[in-house]
Amino acid sequence: MTASNSVFFPPEWAHQSAVLLAWPYAEGAFTPWLADVEQTYLLIAIEISQRQKLIVACHNETLRQHVEHLLNEHGMQADRIALIVLPYNDVWVRDTAPITIDTADSVRLLNFRFNAWGDKYEHADDAMLATRLHASGILGHHPIQHIDFVLEGGSLETDGAGTLLTTTRCLLNPNRNPALDQTQIEQRLKNYLGLNRILWLQHGYAEGDDTDAHIDTLARFAPNDTILYTACDRPNDPLHAELNAMEAELLALRTVDNRPYHLVALPIPGIISSEDGDRLPATYANFLIINGAVLVPSYDDAAADKVALERIAACFPDRETIPIPATPLIRQYGSIHCMTMQFPDFQLDDA
Repeated sequence: MTASNSVFFPPEWAHQSAVLLAWPYAEGAFTPWLADVEQTYLLIAIEISQRQKLIVACHNETLRQHVEHLLNEHGMQADRIALIVLPYNDVWVRDTAPITIDTADSVRLLNFRFNAWGDKYEHADDAMLATRLHASGILGHHPIQHIDFVLEGGSLETDGAGTLLTTTRCLLNPNRNPALDQTQIEQRLKNYLGLNRILWLQHGYAEGDDTDAHIDTLARFAPNDTILYTACDRPNDPLHAELNAMEAELLALRTVDNRPYHLVALPIPGIISSEDGDRLPATYANFLIINGAVLVPSYDDAAADKVALERIAACFPDRETIPIPATPLIRQYGSIHCMTMQFPDFQLDDA
């Protein structure tokens, strides 16, 4: 618990009870690549269900039956998997599922307002996902707090000790909370999440990203005052200047006891383009930490994939590091972290 208000926002490496994902469906955005995307989902589902509970949202009953058949075919443990039917527009539950905190009185689910990254897409069902998930009882019977403040999970990175890392491009973007200035946004974040301080990055983005520079594509905390970050050593790459400027910002950051962070650079993979020739926002920073493992995106770039896997593994020596083919996911501008939401081990204690 933080000293300020006894609210604890745990880091991702804290022990978890479950991970949520929403299965892609034939009428959704992944239609052209659905077979490949389902294979990636299956690999992720297998790794999660071997270690903890997996909650799978299914768009309708037909999809639920299809997913159940697929999971059974692959021999997954039925007692580790919960399938739930509820509608959603898109699969990026990192930004639509509730965020879990612990308080002096109870576990609480925070349902922030979702506006599809600044009203970029249809999102009526996505905006209701957290409410419907809570109403189903699948998360237990903890209270949910509905907050009229636009915020997405992918824009938040915490060390579990009261520090938040985020970006000005996203949280200060006028397409989120235009009536609030930086000081007001900081105060709300501190109050809701029990934070002591917020570290802002003004530089860095993933070309093709439609989230306005979510931190989980750029820089991630790891234990022992470590930050893994997206770097670019190719001078001719359009991202080179911005990512170098972000690196300089990270070098200037200090821990609460005024020491520099241990920085670990992650390469960017070779450029992956859409059918229209636009660059897609592939980064290795979009990894997912689960109990006993880290799931790391791979992008068919053997050299960069290997370096990223090795460097992430060194930051989590007590966990298995598992590469997951993520090129199919990036076709819709997200990766492994974007498509999942973990729930800490205090989350499902009465489910």
